[in-house]
Amino acid sequence: MTIYWIRVALSLVAAAISAVVATMQNATDLYTFVNGITIALLVYLLSYYVIKAKFMNQVEKQSKLMTQAIFMYFIAWAFFFILFYSLLTGSAVVA
Repeated sequence: MTIYWIRVALSLVAAAISAVVATMQNATDLYTFVNGITIALLVYLLSYYVIKAKFMNQVEKQSKLMTQAIFMYFIAWAFFFILFYSLLTGSAVVA
């Protein structure tokens, strides 16, 4: 359960960094989104090494540490990226 919360917290950090980087670029370019995904992947890989150092002796398989909470990480990253980007750009949906 701790691994899930570590990954959610790190996805929040990655989303904030991605949103700041995205606001500095043209929103219509594809590489803006690709840069955000790249930041998310880098933070995810860094989280693997942090989690591996902390939980190495507590799991049976090392590969389990890499895949545990991966779906939740990227869903949380996408949610927070959209939220932070919208807040930073001031984009509002008018009904």
